Amino acid sequence: MAFPGTGKIWMNGKLINWADATIHAASHVIHYGSGVFEGARCYKTPQGSACFRLDAHMRRLYDSARIYRMDYGVSQDTLTDAVLETIKANNFDACYIRPLIYRGYNTLGVNPLPCPVDAMIIVWEWDSYFDEKALEAGTDIKVSSWNRPAPNTFPAMAKSVANYANSGLIKMEAVADGYSEGVALDVTGQLSEGSGQNIFLVRNGSLITPPLASSALEGITRDTIITLAKDMGLSVKEQALPREMLYVADEIFFVGTAVEVVPVRSVDKITVGAGKRGPVTAAIQQTFFDYVNGKTPDRHGWLTFLNQTVAK
Repeated sequence: MAFPGTGKIWMNGKLINWADATIHAASHVIHYGSGVFEGARCYKTPQGSACFRLDAHMRRLYDSARIYRMDYGVSQDTLTDAVLETIKANNFDACYIRPLIYRGYNTLGVNPLPCPVDAMIIVWEWDSYFDEKALEAGTDIKVSSWNRPAPNTFPAMAKSVANYANSGLIKMEAVADGYSEGVALDVTGQLSEGSGQNIFLVRNGSLITPPLASSALEGITRDTIITLAKDMGLSVKEQALPREMLYVADEIFFVGTAVEVVPVRSVDKITVGAGKRGPVTAAIQQTFFDYVNGKTPDRHGWLTFLNQTVAK
């Protein structure tokens, strides 16, 4: 993925040229990670360009900001309209969406409260997180030596900039060891999630995913897959999972806004199932991509088209 370096970025109510969208070197977010963000997608559908579950992503952004005591002073609906405005300003039919609320420039110290709360929205064209081959053949992962944080250390439910230092360690270790991705355990040794993805296991035809109490992010795609799987008549369970379940699962797949739905071929060099995308994963993938690309009716009201206005 390479940024375009052109186009417009929304910053505190103004559309700024890409090269001019800068912040001060003493901004609190740079030194202390005091920011929360989202990752959403806009898809090109036969009915026009539409953002997928944008309302849920923006609700989570505002929830994250609330947890970190960051009041931007602009309503969720108004900032959602700013997302649509930014996509249209860049003339994108499909793109990745990154809104960010963060502490800006005032003082440098651990206490963030004296610093202003700012916001920006960046959009860019981004296809698949993994290559097209991985969507069918699957990807190879390892159990990371880095755990997800213990409860009451910092909030795993918040999509915070600071949380992703842990994600970076998981990802770098996996790549250095010859894998494409890592999966972390929680503080008790139970399965948590990938560096930036939730995880599902398939066992005897049922889907199983770790609970939020295992320091897993409340993923929007995770919730989407749970809903679609139930629509398909599949059994879905949220329960604590020991590490060894990764080695005996019939199928495993990652889900997330960036990765979408990608199967896992092996864990710690132990082959998962037949060593390629399994039938349940294939069915989930097909249902998901048909939905986000507008090939099936939007029965859950998850698509926000660019010509819509959200603010009341």
